[in-house]
Amino acid sequence: MKMDDWNKEISGQPAGQSPGCGDPKGHPLVILTGPTAVGKTDLSVELARRIGGEIISADSMQIYRYMDIGSAKVTEEEMRGVRHYLVDALDPSDSFDVVRFQHLAREAAEEIRSHGAIPVVTGGTGFYIQSLLYDIDFEETREHPQIRAAYEKIAAEEGPGRLHQMLADVDPAAAEAIHPSNIKRTVRALEYHALTGKRISEHNAAERAKTSPWHFVYFVLTRNRAELYDRINRRVDRMFDQGLVEEVRRLEQMGFTETDVAMQGIGYKELLAALHGKCTVDEAREQIKQSSRHYAKRQMTWFRRERDVTWVSLDGRTKKDVLMELMERLRNAGILA
Repeated sequence: MKMDDWNKEISGQPAGQSPGCGDPKGHPLVILTGPTAVGKTDLSVELARRIGGEIISADSMQIYRYMDIGSAKVTEEEMRGVRHYLVDALDPSDSFDVVRFQHLAREAAEEIRSHGAIPVVTGGTGFYIQSLLYDIDFEETREHPQIRAAYEKIAAEEGPGRLHQMLADVDPAAAEAIHPSNIKRTVRALEYHALTGKRISEHNAAERAKTSPWHFVYFVLTRNRAELYDRINRRVDRMFDQGLVEEVRRLEQMGFTETDVAMQGIGYKELLAALHGKCTVDEAREQIKQSSRHYAKRQMTWFRRERDVTWVSLDGRTKKDVLMELMERLRNAGILA
């Protein structure tokens, strides 16, 4: 994506700028998301403090214990007394996918409402957010261990590229949406097609077309690409200063390996390779920066395709100014009195 395309993408007024969406009689829900390193953590905590909210993390890595530095996990100090859910809830050897997220997030939202608070969903995993927001039905997407194992064997023996091409042959839209290195999601899409004869992209599109049961406002934070990439690079450098290498070494000593899905997260897989002599630590650092920038680009592509979003640029603005805009939009939507 060229710089002009990125800036045009986030500076215009995309569809979905309505004050509030979903069922106006539904329970209130606030979503505050955006690409990695854009500045979600600080703003989400301050917004939650102002509106009487509690935070549900929609992050695929912060849910894991012991993985603090590489996941840029929110700290107790950063929480500033705001209760967070789905943080430090699982061990790195535990499985965590969109179905489990949806189940845990629903439970968290119920508990938050029982406190008389507003659920604030923050994190950068768009599919997780979508699953909760539109109450996606995963019942039809049943699993078949033998079929799954067969596809996983192909990935192991012939590489993820071969598996991704198989998906492109039967479901081009799903292949476009799933990164070639994401074996888990590629296998899931192929498994779904093998079991149902249908394309998972069409199933997901039908689920997305559903009206949300929530009364929500869906904020997507953005920055100029050059600024965002600089923030990503500087954050990776801070992670190394904070002891990321030691964190990965400690996780390996605890018995976690590259076979654990959590250890395939950005920052962990690259340093595992370095610790095993496959590259230098400096090379791993640069690869982490590059992978993080690519991830941010994929996140922007995802959010651009979502409906009912409100884009909020952070360029050249103070936190106070941005918070005033968020609060005003929530009042206009009827989320706040």
